[in-house]
Amino acid sequence: MPTISQKINLFTDSAIARMSKVAEACGAINLSEGFPDFPPPKAMLDRLAEVAAAGPHQYSLDNGAENLRRALADYRKLFTGQTLDPETEIVVTCGGTEALMTAMMAIVDPGDKVILFSPFYEAYATDALLCGAEPIYVSLTGDDYTFDADELEAAFKQRPKAIFICNPSNPCGKVFSKDELLTIASLVEKYDTFAVIDEVYEHIVYEPTEYTYFSTLPGMYERTISCGSLSKTYSITGWRLGYIFAPPVVTDAIKKLHVYLTISAPSPLQEAAVTGLHFGLDYYQGLRELYRKKRDFVIDSLDAIGITHNVPQGAFYMLLDIGAYGYDDDEAFCRDLAEKIGVALVPASTFFKEPVHHLARLQFAVRDETLKEAMHRLEGIHKLKK
Repeated sequence: MPTISQKINLFTDSAIARMSKVAEACGAINLSEGFPDFPPPKAMLDRLAEVAAAGPHQYSLDNGAENLRRALADYRKLFTGQTLDPETEIVVTCGGTEALMTAMMAIVDPGDKVILFSPFYEAYATDALLCGAEPIYVSLTGDDYTFDADELEAAFKQRPKAIFICNPSNPCGKVFSKDELLTIASLVEKYDTFAVIDEVYEHIVYEPTEYTYFSTLPGMYERTISCGSLSKTYSITGWRLGYIFAPPVVTDAIKKLHVYLTISAPSPLQEAAVTGLHFGLDYYQGLRELYRKKRDFVIDSLDAIGITHNVPQGAFYMLLDIGAYGYDDDEAFCRDLAEKIGVALVPASTFFKEPVHHLARLQFAVRDETLKEAMHRLEGIHKLKK
């Protein structure tokens, strides 16, 4: 019998996916996998219904439908002031996950090093390992999950090919300040590296926190690969629509990879997504307010229950401190929580290079009634204490 590739042994399966399966099996409320349980905007659904009847239903251009790329260029200019060429600086991908993987593949050779902040979205380390790269981990510490500038420069002195930054952060909800990003930018320039920025949660940032686009910092456009997705902005995670904004030398490489990996993103869904990209600023303000209310409700509820947690500045995740319950294994805790209390979270060890087993990630991108029931169930969490 032939053997399976040894690459598979470089990583484990996704803890997020495992906990979603546990939630489904035991009927727990799924606060593990980060996707909204409410529908997309009606205007996008109406447009999708029209497209279902009229098309397109065949492949689009490899780098994305022309009208979608034009809409993405307008969208980017609205939020950053940058004028991008839809033909040479934008690629549409099958979700943000493909955007990140093709970005990694386009710039990394086997043996190269890449900097990852810890905690990190679990796909980053896997992408690096699959490309034969060596991750260099830099810790984010304290209540504000900040980095030590000297530790970061020590990582850059190892001559990495790129640094990967999730901003706002999955799993902790950190939003990097402009000063922090300027520090990173100075090192990116000093040590001649790329910066790959995961901007999936760019529109979910809570006042008074301000969001800074890394590519707008002095000297950074030519070094930045901005990876995004329409999934969380429009509640369409199943549509699998991502994109990359980058200089032509990078997008040329990404296009070659993209066509052999997936050919093109789904044509009908690209067409319907154009409608969303034409929404005005009031839509994005409403999105932030929607998630702020959910965040604040969860914070108040957890405080009343007595569960320690961080306060996210962005995205729709937070980390809960489960150390008081006497578990050495965060995954065992999360399984017991799902099976006995009826709420599924993610063991946060999957996001850390360090041996962290006292945290669990909660996502709050669900209907208000779902959140209320989840918080009610969590009132029984103290029954798990050993």
